[in-house]
Amino acid sequence: MEFVEKTGRTIDEAVTEALIELGATRDEVDIQVLEEGAKGFLGLFGSKIARVRVSKKIKTAGVATQFLKDVFKAMELDVMIEVEEEGEELGINLQGDQMGILIGKRGQTLDALQYLVSLVVNKEEEEYIRVKLDAENYRQRRKETLENLANNLAKKVRNTRRRVVLEPMNPYERRIIHSTLQGNPYVKTHSEGEEPYRKVIITPQLKEKKYTKTQ
Repeated sequence: MEFVEKTGRTIDEAVTEALIELGATRDEVDIQVLEEGAKGFLGLFGSKIARVRVSKKIKTAGVATQFLKDVFKAMELDVMIEVEEEGEELGINLQGDQMGILIGKRGQTLDALQYLVSLVVNKEEEEYIRVKLDAENYRQRRKETLENLANNLAKKVRNTRRRVVLEPMNPYERRIIHSTLQGNPYVKTHSEGEEPYRKVIITPQLKEKKYTKTQ
């Protein structure tokens, strides 16, 4: 952590000197008062100078990056970390030769890492920061896979008039299935069960919706 120690006749004077050297503003630093200044007798004798230690706060992106670096070092993995901050959202993309290990079965390891990073970066934040952790565009590829699966199963349900029960999914993946089939006139979806075994059920519409073309 970058910091400087400065002295001055008052705390404010010492802090100002430190801010100038760090090239920072007060809201970007932490201030520790090491010695409080004091005026001597008649303002002349026995006066004491103030001394402060001023350090730059670690930004959210830096906190997330350092945490992931420590994790990957412990796992002996060489991973490139790309971080992008946009408002109250932190997007992190991972790249490397062993991404399968970090993604895990159906993205479970990636989800766990995302949860841990979210805990770390929000520990000291007043406003909640949403963390989106991805590895070589896995999230988008998984989304497309689930959308295709939903559409194919919807056709099967329509043809057989029998419901289909999908494997347990996390809330994010269930939302993809529900969203994909929301406007389908032949099937409807709902979820059953308790986490983490909650499943999406696709059932035929009792009465298929009919749409008329507008001129």
